[in-house]
Amino acid sequence: MKQTQRHDAIIELVRRQGYVSTEELVEHFTVSPQTIRRDLNDLAEQNKIQRHHGGAALPSSSENTAWQDRKRMWSAEKARIAQRVASHIPDGASLFIDIGTTPEAVAHALLNHNNLRVVTNNLNVAMLLMSKPDFSLIIAGGEVRTRDGGIIGEATLDYISQFRLDYGILGISGIDMDGSLLDFDYHEVRTKRAIIENSRCVMLAVDHSKFGRNAMINLGDMNLIDYLFTDEAPPPSVLKMIEQHDVHLELC
Repeated sequence: MKQTQRHDAIIELVRRQGYVSTEELVEHFTVSPQTIRRDLNDLAEQNKIQRHHGGAALPSSSENTAWQDRKRMWSAEKARIAQRVASHIPDGASLFIDIGTTPEAVAHALLNHNNLRVVTNNLNVAMLLMSKPDFSLIIAGGEVRTRDGGIIGEATLDYISQFRLDYGILGISGIDMDGSLLDFDYHEVRTKRAIIENSRCVMLAVDHSKFGRNAMINLGDMNLIDYLFTDEAPPPSVLKMIEQHDVHLELC
């Protein structure tokens, strides 16, 4: 494969996954690590990717991928993650379910449960769970984000803060290489913090493309969560933070 073709293919992989490791690219293209590092440096200089130690991510940190595109991306992996999260939720539990396509997949996986009490700021989750007459379903008030059905704002924060529930099911837009939890929307981050503060057990569900993915707003560190559910082993630097903060890692 010519260098220009490989560059185009690398950009496409980064676009689809959000983050790719150097090792993954070496294996994918059957070339040396030195060749891949040169490719990544060239692409970073052209601002087509963002270079990270051990890999590359999308260059933009100000805007998330469209909801419909995110829903299609890594759908099988999200379904596996969702099933594992759901296996930890007992019948009769109370829980928050956050904005995002992976929390929505968790909601779908919970349809076989009984007598759950669910508070959500996600209209897609609410529509899905309406089919369960034995569920107690509460929708947080606030401003509806029409692009993805998320509900955010001061009213949302006030409403969520009234509850103290067993579980908080969260998604996130990116996890930096130092373990920082990142998102694109300041208002959404504030809502996630309210869910964290009012949950006895916080469960973060992310597919592997979120590792190394850049976003503008820092939610906080790994010490905010109790469980991390993902489909592939995190990069070594992130794994170090997971172990340091005694987060229970589940590979799905």
